Amino acid sequence: MSELRALIVDYGGVLTSSLQDTMTAWCDADSIDYEDFRAAMKDWLGTPSDGQAVTNPVHALERGEIEVADFERELAARLTTHDGRPVEAEGLLARMFTGFSPQPPIAQAVRLAKQAGVTTGLLSNSWGNDYPREGWTEMFDDVVISGEVGIRKPDPEIFTLAAQRLGMAPAQCVFVDDLAPNVRGAVEVGMVGVHHVTPEQTLDELEALFGIPLRG
Repeated sequence: MSELRALIVDYGGVLTSSLQDTMTAWCDADSIDYEDFRAAMKDWLGTPSDGQAVTNPVHALERGEIEVADFERELAARLTTHDGRPVEAEGLLARMFTGFSPQPPIAQAVRLAKQAGVTTGLLSNSWGNDYPREGWTEMFDDVVISGEVGIRKPDPEIFTLAAQRLGMAPAQCVFVDDLAPNVRGAVEVGMVGVHHVTPEQTLDELEALFGIPLRG
């Protein structure tokens, strides 16, 4: 195996609170039936064939192929509220992700890795939402957002692109994501994958892989 020289991390669910916690909080705040939301995501994200994936609204949004407002209208039409009111489409995604809260341990680990000479990057599938990018210039050597490059995880091309933009071969990169399919996608192109479940577990794995302390 090539010497590991780069650390690439996901955003939502790795540098932030978990996706499930965030989605649950949004559904509670908007009085949306969470099971309806899960059913919509299952229909759209299941295991689509290649032809279906082209028109999958989530995949299209992540690749930047449809407008946020169009996606919001389509998703709102699939959802119901507990009291039978229509779900307000405008601003739906902003409300959905407002519950994201920073999780400092992994962000600190990225900073410490960079200070120790490890090349660092961010690789995220975007739902058209804004990212709080303050401090990213100092934290990451490069940032790849799916909607900005027209490719989404777990497509192999986006992992290859992330490595190339860091000046690395995939085998020199460690990739951290909270979603197992994305970790598998990274491994398939030659990266070392770390499935993020808890910060403590992830930090244990990263310290073992890089051989440096990553706790503040």
